[in-house]
Amino acid sequence: MRANDVSVAPVFAALGDPTRLMLVSLLSDGGAHSISQLTEATDISRQGVTKHLSVLAEAGLVSDIKSGRERLWQLQPGPIGEARDSLDAIGRQWEQALARLKRFVEKDA
Repeated sequence: MRANDVSVAPVFAALGDPTRLMLVSLLSDGGAHSISQLTEATDISRQGVTKHLSVLAEAGLVSDIKSGRERLWQLQPGPIGEARDSLDAIGRQWEQALARLKRFVEKDA
C-alpha cells in the first residue's frame, strides 16, 4: 500500500455515500452554495445537508466561507484529483498484472 492510498481513504469513504456524492456533484459547478440552496436542490433537511457537508469537509472535499450570516460551501478539487491519481495507479497495476497473465498463458499454449 502506498502512502497516497492511505491519504485518499477518507475521500473514498466520504464519496461512498450517495447523498454526499450528490452534494459534491451539485458543488462541482465551481460556485459557492449556501445550505439553503443545497437543501432546495435535494430532498434532504437542512440538518441532513449540514451533517453531510461536515463529513465532506473532514475529508477535505469541501470548505466553507462566511458571507454575512450564511456559510457558503465550495468544492475543493485537490482531494478528488488525488483520489483519481490513486485509481489510475491501481488501474495501471491491474493492466500490468493482466499483461503478465496473458504472456504466461500464451507461453504455455
